Amino acid sequence: MITIIDYQMGNLRSVQKAFENVGFEARITADKQEIAAAEKLVLPGVGGFGDAIEELRKRDLESPIRDFVSSGRPMLGICLGLQLLFETGYEGGTHRGLGLLAGEVVRFQGPAYGGPEGLKVPHMGWNRVTKRSAAPILADTTDGTHFYFVHSYHVCPADRSVVALSCDYGGEFCAMIWHENLYATQFHPEKSQADGLKLLQRFAELPSRPAPTAS
Repeated sequence: MITIIDYQMGNLRSVQKAFENVGFEARITADKQEIAAAEKLVLPGVGGFGDAIEELRKRDLESPIRDFVSSGRPMLGICLGLQLLFETGYEGGTHRGLGLLAGEVVRFQGPAYGGPEGLKVPHMGWNRVTKRSAAPILADTTDGTHFYFVHSYHVCPADRSVVALSCDYGGEFCAMIWHENLYATQFHPEKSQADGLKLLQRFAELPSRPAPTAS
């Protein structure tokens, strides 16, 4: 069973349908007990960093997410769900993230962007990735695979070894991270056709472990 966190900031049904398309049951919930008992957890997200982290904290979901990751069970962040894993985001101010990974979330900026000849922000559409690690869910992914992106901000991990995929848009940025049981993509696998579905299937097939029992 795949558990998708509902905090009113994501295209939840499309993520759920994508897992169902590759043969895995997925439920959408904001219930802390269901999140704590999940086999595999997905944190999707569309919108602003500040609003999203506020919604998570309003629902008291920060601790359940941290506890889940600490338990060693697989978790997948998608788009804004990747950004929220880091320490600090600067969209609409300065906001403290979940802090599961060291680093910050910054806007695409510089001479490559804006103006009549510059790249547009947000970065929107298909772009190719470069493989940087042997993350288990990337077994079907090769250099040059295209995924679908929609974002104005990107993560800057303090530890570059967590970068599993990179992408170029006016410069190289992190397109996916992998650290132990924690996976997260800047792109939308649920909107990335066959290659995105393969990635979700690989995540769903990861070995898991039972949820910790209360003492």
